[in-house]
Amino acid sequence: MNDTHPGGSPLLPVAALVAGMVSLQSGAAFAKSLFPAVGASGVSALRVGFSALILLALWRPWRRSLAARDAGWIVLYGAALGLMNLLFYRALLTIPLGPAVAIEFAGPLAVALSASRRLADLAWIGLAVLGLGLLLPLGGAGALDPVGVAYALGAALAWALYILFGQRAGRLHGGQAVALGMTTAALVIAPFGLAEAGTDLFAPATLASGLVVAVMSSALPYSLEMVALRRLDRQAFGVMMSLEPAIASLAALALLGERLSPVQWFAIGCVIAASVGITARSRPRPVPAAP
Repeated sequence: MNDTHPGGSPLLPVAALVAGMVSLQSGAAFAKSLFPAVGASGVSALRVGFSALILLALWRPWRRSLAARDAGWIVLYGAALGLMNLLFYRALLTIPLGPAVAIEFAGPLAVALSASRRLADLAWIGLAVLGLGLLLPLGGAGALDPVGVAYALGAALAWALYILFGQRAGRLHGGQAVALGMTTAALVIAPFGLAEAGTDLFAPATLASGLVVAVMSSALPYSLEMVALRRLDRQAFGVMMSLEPAIASLAALALLGERLSPVQWFAIGCVIAASVGITARSRPRPVPAAP
């Protein structure tokens, strides 16, 4: 089935997708500014918790029955989603936003490349490895913190599992799967957020900030991505999404004052080029978007 709608200006879906990525990464930058108040785990719990409430209100998943087998996939899907968010925010404690997003992209790249049987794709693997290698803490003035890199790599693994489990859970109604998955993710993260932030998590100003993060990082970008998906084929959508590490770096520069070295910019460019290359050559297939 074709996901695109014929007709209309091609600028609308592209603008919607870019706006969604800007919102998502600006939300991540704003979330990082809240770390001193409630910690990375606390902010992650607020973001996912409010996102779950929004999705539950929107989709009301209890209106449809759920088989036990499907419930198992939902639990795995939601657990991967929760760990991906938690580990990514933990990574932001010690490394800049742009490199963290680039390292996290190793997850979906690995999933895409694992399904490839083309020798030409070895070039994209090499480019991705080069970019990631330049971001790893191997020494030098611009080396990233190894603990932060380890968290980002953990988030990449969780993103890969999220895609694989999401393809299984996606057999359900889409709204039901994502609402129940996000609720599971909130339950996974909540103990970590409470352990780190305690009752500070429920301060009115903190709750209001958490709601802003949830809207900017989940509700608004998901809605804009749906607008884009209805008018772009999945291949074009995936190529555009490959720009996310660069957009994250620019958002962090504007909102957090995070400046990257020329080597780090080059490394991010390698990851983006590898993502564009493998996406442009892949066969269209439904892959869950990054939450």
